[in-house]
Amino acid sequence: MIETFFNPEIIAAIWPIVLAGLLNTVLLSLIVVPLGFVGGLILALLATVHHPWVRWPLIAWVDFFRAFPPLVLLILLFAGLPFAGLELGGFACVAIAFFLNTGAYYGEILRAGIDSVPTGQVEAARSTGLSRLQALGYIVLPQAVRNVLPDLMSNTLEVVKLTSLGSVVAVPELLFQARQAQSVTYSPTPIVLAAIIYFLILWPMVRLLSRLENRALAVRR
Repeated sequence: MIETFFNPEIIAAIWPIVLAGLLNTVLLSLIVVPLGFVGGLILALLATVHHPWVRWPLIAWVDFFRAFPPLVLLILLFAGLPFAGLELGGFACVAIAFFLNTGAYYGEILRAGIDSVPTGQVEAARSTGLSRLQALGYIVLPQAVRNVLPDLMSNTLEVVKLTSLGSVVAVPELLFQARQAQSVTYSPTPIVLAAIIYFLILWPMVRLLSRLENRALAVRR
């Protein structure tokens, strides 16, 4: 078992390749998570505009990208856009696909957070002379983010895991580099090593999420 799945000689040989993939995974996460959050924030703010011409297109947008598989969207951008004369690199395609897909999820989470803040606080803020945007930025959003922080963390965890989809469009992230090493060594050790690294990176986030969820349950009780 050790010789097959945890071969130390193979690990020593492929470590520089896997490390390069890990750095690209971190870089990709630092790009797609803020992009998705910003996209979700824009959608959540638009959801506060109660007008049919804004509401119904917004609902259609969010429902479409929540229902559309991110892998299919990524392949469509990477393989389909060149037929329209627009060629984007793997990083750009992943960033756009995640902006559209995860932005819809972040948007729904933030919208729920905004709805959880009593409207009386907005009215009180407006009565002090704040504009609607100022009331949202200074009063509503800080409370909204705190109310849905466990959900935001959970979605962020899923986004980081989804960065492994970048391997499909030849983005040299952790999984792609591990598969390249596997094709050279003819051993499952590189994939096992990548799995262990994913676990070590994401496990602290899982524990933090559990603490936030338990704290939220304690507050509700």
